[in-house]
Amino acid sequence: MSYLTDTRTDITRLLMGNEAIVRGALEAGISVAAGYPGTPSSEIIDAFSKVARERNMYVEWSTNEKVAMEVAAAASFAGLRTMCVMKQNGVNVASDFLLHLASSGTRGGMVLAACDDPGALSSVNEGESRIFARLVEIPLLEPGDFQDAKDVTKWAFELSEEIRNIVMIRSVTRLSHASGNVRFGPLPGTDRRASFKYHGPLYDPECGPIIAMVVGAAKLQHGPLQEKVKKAARLFESCPFNTYTGPEKPELLIITSSACNLYSREALAILGLEHRVGILKLVTTWPLPPELIKRNLSRTGRILIVEEVLPVLEEQVKILAAEMAEEIGAKKFYGKNSGTIPSIGEMNPDFVLAALSSILGVPYTSVSPPFAEKAGELARTMTPGRGLTFCPGCPHRATFWCIKNVLELDGREGFVCGDIGCYVMGTLPSGFSTVKTLHAMGSGTGIASGFGKLKPFGMTQPVISVCGDSTFFHAAMPALVNAVHQKSPLTMVILDNSGTAMTGFQPHPGTPENVLGEQVPALDIEALCRAMGARVEVQDPFDLEGTRATFHRLIEYEEGAKVLILKQACALSPERRGRKNFEMSVDEAICLGEQCGCNRLCTRIFGCPGIVWDKEAGVARIDEMICVGCGVCADICPSGALIKKEVAGT
Repeated sequence: MSYLTDTRTDITRLLMGNEAIVRGALEAGISVAAGYPGTPSSEIIDAFSKVARERNMYVEWSTNEKVAMEVAAAASFAGLRTMCVMKQNGVNVASDFLLHLASSGTRGGMVLAACDDPGALSSVNEGESRIFARLVEIPLLEPGDFQDAKDVTKWAFELSEEIRNIVMIRSVTRLSHASGNVRFGPLPGTDRRASFKYHGPLYDPECGPIIAMVVGAAKLQHGPLQEKVKKAARLFESCPFNTYTGPEKPELLIITSSACNLYSREALAILGLEHRVGILKLVTTWPLPPELIKRNLSRTGRILIVEEVLPVLEEQVKILAAEMAEEIGAKKFYGKNSGTIPSIGEMNPDFVLAALSSILGVPYTSVSPPFAEKAGELARTMTPGRGLTFCPGCPHRATFWCIKNVLELDGREGFVCGDIGCYVMGTLPSGFSTVKTLHAMGSGTGIASGFGKLKPFGMTQPVISVCGDSTFFHAAMPALVNAVHQKSPLTMVILDNSGTAMTGFQPHPGTPENVLGEQVPALDIEALCRAMGARVEVQDPFDLEGTRATFHRLIEYEEGAKVLILKQACALSPERRGRKNFEMSVDEAICLGEQCGCNRLCTRIFGCPGIVWDKEAGVARIDEMICVGCGVCADICPSGALIKKEVAGT
């Protein structure tokens, strides 16, 4: 039995925020969960998969976030409680269906768990998912601590069934990945039956909400949808998770939500301002409950709004304050628009401390200038400089090395269009700066398809796109279909490392097992690309000579879409972890280092962490602790100083 399914009530456990969300869903009696891996949300589906059989659940990693929402919606239509899970970028992917689902409504309780990444700690942007709740007109809940994460998730299913619509819960990295004490509640039984009822008129409120879009009858759906939002606002007035702490008439009122609630509480404690400043922690951040806001705005004339990324909460509070001005009077607001709170990046207690110090005139310095200067000096001198790089033995390093050399030899100023995965580092020196465009998943091939059609305008540069195997299924297949159909002369490189490596090696449609460990058909990427009509080649990226020759052949052939599948497992995958194909060594008699014509090509340019430069000896060395024995470095050494010896049995 997992600790997440402990049946004892009123016990307290230390849980990660994502685990608290899972426990809340289990206490609500969830039956189906679907998602697509993306940090910081991935642990939610992983945790569900570990308790699925015990709790009579169905769990899947879907092809993409839109499909995950559709799978979850089917369960809701059949009367089950269900959740779809994704990071902020995934809400964009799912938004097409989300817009329709919000209008059609749901039956069983359905929750969208969206985990945002303020500061873009593991993302290419810090996109704001809260705006989607307002855009599609569904309730938004933001847990303010770890207990909230559990309790609010459970309540979200009840709210969904009360208003008969999907409800969105938003977490952030510091809540999803940090841990805190969570008090457990009871778990329900697991005997749940699904049945999709479809008899009767398409629109029959007595039998349940409609579950199809009614063409040409927006009033039948948009009007009821807005009534659901109004009903949610009324329910939010008495929501027990919205709390005020502080004096009855504070000098300053902080209005906050999510992890910023924790930062605000810490800042007040450090400055000892609990008797002067109040905190209104809001969980129900869309729609805002107007009477609750009015009561708390009436407490004081100065309000500080603490939130991350865009001023979503700030703007909604200001709108309500303007509408209530005759009753509550004029207010002075501090937040992102005033510059009191940063408008980009993660929030932290120091930012709140600085805001409080400025507004209330309380002197506070987090660290003295001499200390900060000395700490910075030590960080610069004692910490080795390490740029972002591929793992030792990563097949992507070999791939980008080949692409770089092929394009330089070709001489026509070819370039690479990329998208999201470990290979985003193709934009950096570790990927030899070969990737020149980087946008959404699958966009590399879509953009390359567009570049490929610019020949009538004098463009003759070869165009290459790169995408991973999981990304291929997620979003790149339609782009390849377009390129084949439009006869766009691009070369699509599929980096097939046998899993969703960037987010924890979750399975995808090309792997033979699903998240539950069941054997499933593995879709053949090569066969799919051939079926689409593309010219397809398959190579091992560790075979530098063969890969280079294939690259040259494909980019010289200017007719239609070509696909090169570079198939080699991730260095961290179970099939390669701990196994070496070669024992690597350096012949110091041959290695001339900086005196060689290559001028330390292996350590200065190729840059695998498994090869280090011994400055005192003036030679390269193999770091045997991290070298995985792929052997590629031996193939790039012009003097033959790097030696690979095949390991017996490989």
